[in-house]
Amino acid sequence: MVGSFITPYLLKDHNVKVFDLTPPENQEVDFIQGSMLNPNDIKEALKDVEIFVNVTMKSPQGGSVTTQTIKEINENYELNTRGLHQFLFHAQKMGILKGVHTSTMSVHYRERDYYNAEEEIPLDTPSVYGLTKGFGESICSYFARWFDMNILALRITGPRTAQKWEEEISKIDEGSMDRRLWITHEEDLANAYLAGMDYVSKGHGRFESVFVAGDPNEKEHNLTKAKHLLNWTPRAIEI
Repeated sequence: MVGSFITPYLLKDHNVKVFDLTPPENQEVDFIQGSMLNPNDIKEALKDVEIFVNVTMKSPQGGSVTTQTIKEINENYELNTRGLHQFLFHAQKMGILKGVHTSTMSVHYRERDYYNAEEEIPLDTPSVYGLTKGFGESICSYFARWFDMNILALRITGPRTAQKWEEEISKIDEGSMDRRLWITHEEDLANAYLAGMDYVSKGHGRFESVFVAGDPNEKEHNLTKAKHLLNWTPRAIEI
């Protein structure tokens, strides 16, 4: 879903190769069909790549649930830990040391009123999805520390298409929807990825995680780090 949102924006400045189980709708990209769980597929996908953007996701959950099935447990661990570890292992072996990783605000318990800093809020999610996404951030940090990779994790929340974002914001304006701003416009999201790609292009051996939320007035999320590292802010909302 997120990959589909951001691809048209990435194509404005970059050549894009998509590595996925199913072909993308966008025909302007090169496509490698395969799985993050298959080392040969990973190595084929990474040929001639300078920067990777990982947007893989399966069996997502909200950041406030404890319910889980064996299927959800298996799929989240397979993709968010083992698959990610294999992917980063092969990337660094092939000399691809820079990338943007998609994390989630669901690594945190999502019933807080305010998220004051990436380093201060614990990774205390009750969901298996958020739990394994948190493990994924640790895997990224491990590869940055020991394999000199430069990786930025974006803790995104509420990705929406432009149309869906407009619809939901209008409901907030009308007072028929919760005023919580846990939704992020597709273009804001894409700009965060583009800024992240630029950020990891400089320096080496570093891992950072950053909040990315459609909360321009910072009523719930402290976006100082996103502003400082990425020069990123979401579009203004008048409510």
